[in-house]
Amino acid sequence: MPKYFGTDGIRAIAGEFPLTRDFVIKTGFCALKEIAAQDGTDRLSKTVLIAEDSRASGPQIAKFLSDGILAAGFNVTHIGIAPTPAVSYLVSSKKFICGVVISASHNPAEFNGIKFFNHDGRKLNEDLENKIETAIENTRQIPLTPPEVKFIKNDSLIEEYIDFLKSTLPPQTNFKGLKIVLDCANGASYKTAPQVFKDLGVETIMLFDKPNGLNINDNAGALHTQTMQKTVKEKEAFMGFSFDGDADRVIACDEEGNQFDGDDILATAALHLKSKNLLKNNKVVLTVMANLGLINFLKQNGIEPVLTAVGDKYVFEALEKEGLSLGGETSGHIILRNIAPTGDGVLCALQLLSIIKLSGKKPSWFKKQWKKYPLELISVWVDKKIPLEEVKGFLDYVKTLESQMGGAGKIFVRYSGTEPLLRILVEGEDEKQVAEIARKTEDFYKSTVKKLRKK
Repeated sequence: MPKYFGTDGIRAIAGEFPLTRDFVIKTGFCALKEIAAQDGTDRLSKTVLIAEDSRASGPQIAKFLSDGILAAGFNVTHIGIAPTPAVSYLVSSKKFICGVVISASHNPAEFNGIKFFNHDGRKLNEDLENKIETAIENTRQIPLTPPEVKFIKNDSLIEEYIDFLKSTLPPQTNFKGLKIVLDCANGASYKTAPQVFKDLGVETIMLFDKPNGLNINDNAGALHTQTMQKTVKEKEAFMGFSFDGDADRVIACDEEGNQFDGDDILATAALHLKSKNLLKNNKVVLTVMANLGLINFLKQNGIEPVLTAVGDKYVFEALEKEGLSLGGETSGHIILRNIAPTGDGVLCALQLLSIIKLSGKKPSWFKKQWKKYPLELISVWVDKKIPLEEVKGFLDYVKTLESQMGGAGKIFVRYSGTEPLLRILVEGEDEKQVAEIARKTEDFYKSTVKKLRKK
């Protein structure tokens, strides 16, 4: 497992290790050396594409990273604030050697991160991440920057991404007269999302579209959809969409203000694609966090769920392995592999809106097609991620609690790959039992870890 790269790149509080000046410069230098060694530069440009979300720390991290990339002998084109999936698309379409996004996605403003995309617009695999980490640890000094390399700013490339998004819709799609609510989380989509929908004739009611460097994801966006849901009801909108800070995920809501999460989106998209004979092998990739209700619903409709680890790069790897069409996470990372190789919140919102609009049904009809099992998700702050097998008796205790649900529920525990948190997810048919088991799991973990610290 990589040491610095988590499930979605390098992530930390800005200014703290590994997001320090020297480490970031080394990351830019070593990453390009390793990426070039793997992919070669004979058929690709010698230019790297960089974008960032709206955090105040973004420009400084982008400069440090660019310094390392330039020292490795590669040019840098910086497109400013842009969604993560815009980089994925542009890297592939414009044949950059790779792309980098300075973002901490859904995390609070004090965090930031670095995530790379290869020349195909895909996230780096773990083998390459391990090589980059080894190179960073073995590099003592960065050479002087060659005089021939250049750093340029060019935000006009975003227009090509916007045109691409609009081109993905079926020709019969007509959004004119629709009213929707867009919540941009004061993040990377604050310009692109409203432009796309307005270009398509949609009346957009904007929320959280005024980033100031410190308000990204602040009670806004995909993790905080209450304002969006309330506004949809108040304004009698057709739907609402909340993106996260870098716009690679989306959570929607129907016209009644009910949340339409990643599982709801996957259920809707899967049945639509199956009806059009576009769902390859009648399979959908889900993570182990997917709701049991969704898993059972898909099976009842002749669709086989393929379960994988949490993280959209693992979802894509599973999609690629079997050549499948659709996969995603409850959190709203949805990969429409026939269109794009990574999660794209705005793209997903467009496709979902198109499916529902062309059906002639209300969004709430799709929401009511399946029943979500009651669940409890608890996030426990940790100062150290002690391997769960070393937390004495914890995993056995979890198995015992899970057995109490008689095969009609599950408990899933894992450390977050992007934050200092333990995630505890409990699902089952009995809501009261689910809540009780979640609390017991949390209490056992906290008390056991407390004892370990005293030793």
